[in-house]
Amino acid sequence: MMVGLMIGRLTAPDPTVLQQVEVTSDGLVVWFNNEPKSHGEFVDGSLALLFEAEGKAQKGQLRLDDKNVNWRVRLSDGGLLLSVVAARPLQGEWAGSEVNDRWRLEIHLREQ
Repeated sequence: MMVGLMIGRLTAPDPTVLQQVEVTSDGLVVWFNNEPKSHGEFVDGSLALLFEAEGKAQKGQLRLDDKNVNWRVRLSDGGLLLSVVAARPLQGEWAGSEVNDRWRLEIHLREQ
């Protein structure tokens, strides 16, 4: 039985963990230790991205066309929820890629 537990532990994938959030000139870069399952959409001009990942709650602000945009990561039932909200509706796109054995998700925003 112990051998089976040890083999299971060795073959189980590492949990996906949010490592850091960086502010860029037109959005955010979100770093994970590996690729998370995710779902995202724009709802009423704000961005909501849900990641099947672990991590800590955090928040911040960025400047887009000299106006404030607030972002927040919080724990939810499905994992981590990243919300990006501004006083005016936002649009944009996001794309992920593997960089140096980590997963980088680039989020580019613009006013609607």
